[in-house]
Amino acid sequence: MELDYRALGLMVGLEIHQELDTHKLFCRCPSALTDEGPELQVIRRLRPTQSELGEVDRAALAEAIKGKSFRYQAYSEFTCLVELDEEPPNPVNEEAIDIALEIALLLNAKPVDEAHAMRKIVIDGSNTCGFQRTILIATDGLVETDQIRARIPTICLEEDAARKVGENAGVIDYRLDRLGVPLVEIATAPDFYDPYTPAKAARYIGQLMRATGKVKRGIGTIRQDINVSIKEGARQEIKGIQELSLIPKVIEREVQRQIKLLEISRELIKRGAKEVKEGFVDVSHIFLNTSSSIIRNALSKGGAALAVKLPKFGGLLKLEIQPGRRFGTELADHAKVYGGVGGVFHTDELPAYGISSSEVENIRRVLSSTPEDAVVIVADEKVKAEAALKAVVKRASQAIFGVPEETRRALPDGNTEFTRPLPGAGRMYVETDIPAIVITEERLEKIRKKLPERPEQKLKRFIGEYGLSKEIAERVTFSENVDLFEEVVRKYKSDPTLVASTLTETLVSLRRDGVDVEKISDEKIVKLFELISEGKIAKEAIPEILRVVAKGVDIPEAIKQLGLEAISKEELLRLIRETIQINRELVLSRGDAAIGPLMGKIMDRVRGKVDGKIVHETIELELRRFLKEQG
Repeated sequence: MELDYRALGLMVGLEIHQELDTHKLFCRCPSALTDEGPELQVIRRLRPTQSELGEVDRAALAEAIKGKSFRYQAYSEFTCLVELDEEPPNPVNEEAIDIALEIALLLNAKPVDEAHAMRKIVIDGSNTCGFQRTILIATDGLVETDQIRARIPTICLEEDAARKVGENAGVIDYRLDRLGVPLVEIATAPDFYDPYTPAKAARYIGQLMRATGKVKRGIGTIRQDINVSIKEGARQEIKGIQELSLIPKVIEREVQRQIKLLEISRELIKRGAKEVKEGFVDVSHIFLNTSSSIIRNALSKGGAALAVKLPKFGGLLKLEIQPGRRFGTELADHAKVYGGVGGVFHTDELPAYGISSSEVENIRRVLSSTPEDAVVIVADEKVKAEAALKAVVKRASQAIFGVPEETRRALPDGNTEFTRPLPGAGRMYVETDIPAIVITEERLEKIRKKLPERPEQKLKRFIGEYGLSKEIAERVTFSENVDLFEEVVRKYKSDPTLVASTLTETLVSLRRDGVDVEKISDEKIVKLFELISEGKIAKEAIPEILRVVAKGVDIPEAIKQLGLEAISKEELLRLIRETIQINRELVLSRGDAAIGPLMGKIMDRVRGKVDGKIVHETIELELRRFLKEQG
C-alpha cells in the first residue's frame, strides 16, 4: 500500500560525514589504513563523566552498563601518543580547517569568526580518551536546486573514530589507524518529507565536496546517517548508511516500524497494560530434560533459564514491524545489547526450537500467565540473563507509551536494529587543550577566489561543451566518476557520450550482473580508452573487457584472453571482399540493401576488434565498388 508521507508527518534530516584527504587532525600521522598485525596493544576501560552542567548523557550510561573493555591496536607508522591519549592533541591541522571552510562556502554557510573545539562524550570505545573532538566551522548553510532545498544548521570538523575489528563477550578490538582522520560533518535540518529526496540531497552534497579535490574517495570514506520521525512517533538516528541507494528503503522501513509500534501502543492501552515489573523467575528446573540445544548448553555450563511475564502482551510479540522482523526481535535486540546474550525465546513463538508444549504450559503455570500475557525466556549465565531481561522489561514498558527515541544501525536489507538510546545535549563540553582558532576575512577571501565549479554549472557545461544529452549529463555529473570522465575526454579526445555511458550505464549494468566493479581502478579505465583512441580495440568490446578486468586482470591481458586484438584495415578489407564474393548472388539480387546482411556476417567475426562504424563504412564502399564493376 502506498503511504501518504505528508499525512504521516514524515520528517527526515541528514548527517553526512566525509573524510578529508590530508594528515590527521591533531597530529602529523598519515590518514591511511593498514591490515597488518599490530605492533602494540593497549587495554582500557572507559567510564561516563558529567558535563559542565553536571549532567550525564543517557547514551554514555547505556554504554557503561555493558561493562566492556577495549583493546587498541597501534602502529608506529600510522599512530602516535595522541591516538593513545598519552599526550595532548597537537595544533589543529590548518589544511583541514581550510578544506572545511571551502566546503562551508560551497554550501552557502556562514563561517564562524572564532572556532572552538568541543568534547563529545563517547564511551563505546571508538575513541581512547572517551570523547570525540568537534569544531564548529560554519552555520546557516543552504542547499537549493530545482529538485532539493535543505537548510544546513551546522558544519563541523571532527576526528574520525577508531575502526572496530573484532568483539567478544567482554572485549571490543579497535584499530587506531583511522582514529583522528579529519572528517567534515554536515547536518541538515529535517527538511525532507518523503523517502526519496534525502538521497538526492546526499548525492549533491557529496558531489560538492568531491569538487574540491581534497576529500577521500572509496568505500568507508563517506558515511550517511539519517534522522527519521513521524507524527506521534519519535526521532530515530539511523547510522552507517554507505550506499545512497539504500536511503529510501531505510526510511520507508523505519516509517513502517513506527506505524506498527504505534498500533501496538494503542492495543496495549486498549487492553489496560501497565508498566512491566522485573519479576524474574528461575525456570531452569522445567528444562532439565529439554530438547532445546540452546537451553541445554546454557544449563550444562552452570547458567540458568530465567523468565519474565509481560502482562497483556500476548500475541503482540509475533507482529511483524519490518519485513522479517517482529516486535519480539526488538526485545531481543535490547537483550543482546545490554545482556550480551544470543537472543530470547517468547511464548508467542513457542512451542518451537526444541521447546515442547508441556514446557510452555509449565512456564505459564509457574508465572501465573494466561494466553493474554506473553512470557520471555533467556538462557545464559545468570548475571547476563538478568541484565537481558531487565532490558526486555524496560523496552516492553516503553512500548505502552509509543516509540522511544533511539540510535539504530542500518542493516544491508534496509531494516534497522537498536544500538543505544538517542544521545542528549548533556554529552558536550568545552575542550580545554586546544586554543580558539581565529577565522579571518583574509583567509576566507583567499578560499573564495579558488572555489571549484558547482555541480549545476558542471551539468550545464557538459551539455554545451560535450554535447551530452541532459539525461546522461545528469548521470555523469552526479556520479563518483565525474572527474575521471573529464580526464578521459580531454586526454584522449574520446567520444564524450561513450565515456559517460561507460562510467554510468555500463558499470551499473555490470554491477547488477554481480561483477565486482569496485576492483576496476581509474587507471585501468584510462588505459582502456587510451587503447580505443589508438584504434587497438573497438568500443563494442568495453563491457567484456571490464568484466574480465574486474577479476584482477590488467587491460592488455584481458584483451589477449578474449582474443580481441584489433585487426588491421588491410585484414578488414580482405574479409569484407571475401564475404561479398561468397554472398555474390545475394549482393547482385539486393544491391545496396545487402549492406544489412553483410554487416551481420562481418560483425560476427570482428565484433570487439574493430569499430562497427568503420565496418559499416568499409562495407558500403566495397559494395558499391563491386556493383559498379559488375555493370
